[in-house]
Amino acid sequence: MAEDVLSQSEIDKLLSALSDGSMTADDVKAEEEQKKVKTYDFRRPDKFSKDQIRTLFMLHESFSRLLNTYLSTHLRTMVKVEVASVEQLTYQEFVQSLANPSVISILAVPPLKGNIIMEINTEIAFAFIERVFGGEGKGSVKPRVLTDIEEVVMRSFIDTAMDELREAWANVIAFKPSLEATESNPQFTQIVPPTDMVVIVTIQMKVGEVEGMMNICIPYLVLEPIMSKLTTTFWVASSVTKENDPQAVEILQRKIEHTEVPVVVEMGRIDISIREFLTLGFGDVLQMDTKVDDDLKCMVGKRPKFYCRPGTSGKKMAVQITKVINAEEQKEIEGDEHTDE
Repeated sequence: MAEDVLSQSEIDKLLSALSDGSMTADDVKAEEEQKKVKTYDFRRPDKFSKDQIRTLFMLHESFSRLLNTYLSTHLRTMVKVEVASVEQLTYQEFVQSLANPSVISILAVPPLKGNIIMEINTEIAFAFIERVFGGEGKGSVKPRVLTDIEEVVMRSFIDTAMDELREAWANVIAFKPSLEATESNPQFTQIVPPTDMVVIVTIQMKVGEVEGMMNICIPYLVLEPIMSKLTTTFWVASSVTKENDPQAVEILQRKIEHTEVPVVVEMGRIDISIREFLTLGFGDVLQMDTKVDDDLKCMVGKRPKFYCRPGTSGKKMAVQITKVINAEEQKEIEGDEHTDE
């Protein structure tokens, strides 16, 4: 009985056709069935489901945000990095779509077998290099192969991009990307047979006024062992689990406990002019704003945390903490310092 039920569009068309007598109910049904037929090319079968493509999109959205933060702070200019598309095609089609020359990096991603490719448009590469060397980053250089010095500068970009990629994928698999080779001609980067399926993550980048693309090519053979993890459900669940995992919290706490921070005891301050500074010499005395019996401020990082008194411990100089500075006092001290500046 279910096969005889018509959809709303079929009903509308049937009523319209019956009203003018140009079509029967069977004709309408046949037309709807014909529209549901989808052409399928058995020479290049789809290896990735829609859910897996969506998961890859979300993973590389995280990668784009991390890379955007790095480039913005490192280049000190307006940067925009976002995922444009994620699609699957043959490796040959990917290679043919690349410009020659390009900045192509072949990466190993152990424990996964095989290689992936990270390709950066030359316009973005030259804009990055120009900004690093203090230029405006307008990317006015014509496409060409990078010089040895430019390759060294781009290596810092690629190293950071690999770190951000590793962090973005951490909830799925803990791989350690490493640079195996660089190339400028796409035809010389045969990491898989031409007919093998790959997934291409295209990332739109804008550095200042220069726009370009970054492509990440991941062969199906590389992802095959972890295909079951490339689902939205698994990715979200692993993210939540990692955040609430007591072991992860303990590891983070241990790392924080072993983090080194500078501790400085401020003896006092004085404001002098540049002229007075230039005339200072050996034996000159500077009068600070503190007295002999005053407590000194102990700075942890750049924030005042304790009051202390100077002294010695054995043969070494030392201080004894006399008071902990609370949050309100800390704000007052920092406010006074900003007012003095």
